[in-house]
Amino acid sequence: MTFMQKQDRPRYDAEAIAQQYRQSPFKVIRRVLTIAWYIGSFFLRLKLDQWRGLEQTNKFKRARELRTILTKLGPTFIKVGQALSTRPDLVRKDFLDELTKLQDQLPPFDNAIAFEMIEKELERPVSDIYRELSPEPVAAASLGQVYRGVLHSGEEVAVKVQRPNLEPILTLDLFIMRWGINRIKGWLPVNLGHDLTLIIDEFGHKLFEEIDYFHEAENAEKFARNFQDDPTVKVPKVYWDYSSYRVLTLEWINGFKLTDREKIKAANLDQDRLIEIGVVAGLRQLLEYGFFHADPHPGNLFAMPDGRMAYIDFGMMDQLKEETKETIATSIVHLINRDYERLAEDFIGLGFLTPDTPIEPIVPALEEVLGNAMGESVKDFNFKTVTDQFSELMYDYPFRVPAQFALIIRSVVTQEGLALTLDPNFRIIEVAYPYVAQRLLRGESPEMRRRLIEVLFKDGKFQWQRLENLIAIAQTNDNNFDLLPTARLGIQYLLSEEGNYLREQLLLALTEDEQLHTEQVERIWNLVKEDLKPARLFDVALSSLRNMTFEEVAALVPTNNFQKSS
Repeated sequence: MTFMQKQDRPRYDAEAIAQQYRQSPFKVIRRVLTIAWYIGSFFLRLKLDQWRGLEQTNKFKRARELRTILTKLGPTFIKVGQALSTRPDLVRKDFLDELTKLQDQLPPFDNAIAFEMIEKELERPVSDIYRELSPEPVAAASLGQVYRGVLHSGEEVAVKVQRPNLEPILTLDLFIMRWGINRIKGWLPVNLGHDLTLIIDEFGHKLFEEIDYFHEAENAEKFARNFQDDPTVKVPKVYWDYSSYRVLTLEWINGFKLTDREKIKAANLDQDRLIEIGVVAGLRQLLEYGFFHADPHPGNLFAMPDGRMAYIDFGMMDQLKEETKETIATSIVHLINRDYERLAEDFIGLGFLTPDTPIEPIVPALEEVLGNAMGESVKDFNFKTVTDQFSELMYDYPFRVPAQFALIIRSVVTQEGLALTLDPNFRIIEVAYPYVAQRLLRGESPEMRRRLIEVLFKDGKFQWQRLENLIAIAQTNDNNFDLLPTARLGIQYLLSEEGNYLREQLLLALTEDEQLHTEQVERIWNLVKEDLKPARLFDVALSSLRNMTFEEVAALVPTNNFQKSS
């Protein structure tokens, strides 16, 4: 079995690819020379501009040249350019504007080849499948192009057709990239060189998933199930009868790109609301479902006339483990609380540091770098700044970027960049933190309840201010956030065997330093009293007690109290 087999659906296998191209050295050499010629000559022209003092005069010309070079080098390099187009912290603006065009302004391939592929893949004439099909593609991307059509049943559809001969092009480029990194990683910091190989492999896996349209259709339906109860998010329907692994037929989406501010304004859509929908949907993907869109660039996100956000192109997705989701959530809280020791422990849990890494020397470095990025308040926080500042730590400390987190970082940075396009004053943490606070306070799972306890206790002491902050922040951006269900869960938890530790710690906190902490309790009550009317709260407590057995109620009272009273 080769790396291309298994029901004719492509799979990335670095070793199998390497074995194949070791037997075709002339093909590799020819491609390496082509890449070196284009890239080398481009950097030589940049250097000449610098020597001649023509950098400013030629900067737009050079930016166009870079886009043209990446386009000529093909799909793999176009995908690299697309990734760079979402990183304004790494790429200067003139280059960024041109690289953005790689998202959906690429030259199409021949229509005759596309229609021939449709008929071959779906095993029937185009006229038998579609009542109408646009004679030219409406969009061309790195891995395929899209036609607008109408089924014989009347539904408007988008027909996505894969570019020809993609697999051999991708495998050769990925082999060369991996080979090149292995040759130079000895000159790089150990953690960075190691991680680049893993990142290329992750990139390869995702590219091969993207060119499997069956896989994309499955992703779309899974994504739709996750958001089926969310009226703000739209996911196109998949037409399985008219799809294969090289042709995909989806419901047509009428909407505007999120970067098209004029059309959004003309449609009387609320930009701030669109930003909130996009960011909360992104957070739900990462922290609630763990299944996230790893390529949310402007060509894949649309504002619909009815105010919904539509996602398209589900080729590049990833799934997080439950523990990873919860650790990301608590790390956001630790960052906001400036609890850098706990944050360093989170980095170990997430794989940014190995378990045997001593965190004592790292904590001051985190405090310095992330403290500067945080500024005086949460409103100063900017994710691009954090990633930029954080990258400096990799050269001095044993940090590494786990391959999966390269996609997470790309996803978050891209979403923040889109939001900043609509609102230059946007700060992602102002939406992220209330969402995380709500999730922690609701404590829907034992793991999330454990994370809440970790946040509320430090050095064995209950942190009243943190609880107050969590409640206040949770109420900030969501007028519909109802604390009653949270209170119900909290009471049920406190009355359960699992909540025994928290009961004891709350009693100790209330009487800490031999004084009753009524002031802290009063401040928190003032925050929640509008939501938690005494009668409603009593009903919640009574219903929780009704569901308990006599033995469970008796267990709430320590036996030594009975002994003392007797």
